[in-house]
Amino acid sequence: MPEDEDDAWARRARGETELERLDRNWGSLIQELRVVQTGVQFLFGALLVLPFQASFGTLSPGMRALYMATLAAVLGATVFLIAPVSWHRILFRRHRLGNVVAAAHRCAMAGVALLGLALIGAVILVVDYVTGTAAAVATGVVSVALFVVTWLVAPWRWRSGSEDVRADHS
Repeated sequence: MPEDEDDAWARRARGETELERLDRNWGSLIQELRVVQTGVQFLFGALLVLPFQASFGTLSPGMRALYMATLAAVLGATVFLIAPVSWHRILFRRHRLGNVVAAAHRCAMAGVALLGLALIGAVILVVDYVTGTAAAVATGVVSVALFVVTWLVAPWRWRSGSEDVRADHS
């Protein structure tokens, strides 16, 4: 739904002004970011200590490359998922809530995508180390499918469906 249609819907269905909608959207987004930030930070910390483990030296060059890609993905996820807080602080009392909410939405989407990649990479690393390459590849394929279906396909199907005022709280 384009933004002006969303504004009209919020006025009609919720009796909200544009500012009230932005406040609600900001509050919802911050709650969502709180949920994912803890997991991202934990994963980042776990990945940072891996090279200091004695068994890290036994990783194949391919697994080392996957480790570096996974580390880069979790770093990117961390940056994008924490960025909205910085934006909000820098633009505080500058009457730019619309800009902050729009930018924070884009940052959250990028951060969640990178988190998905980092989680898949981390799972592949662990499964490869514990059981071997074949199981790691299978786990990677299943993980990608799981993320695509639950994080993309299901919400996009609902997004293209008819409007349900009773169930839509966003």
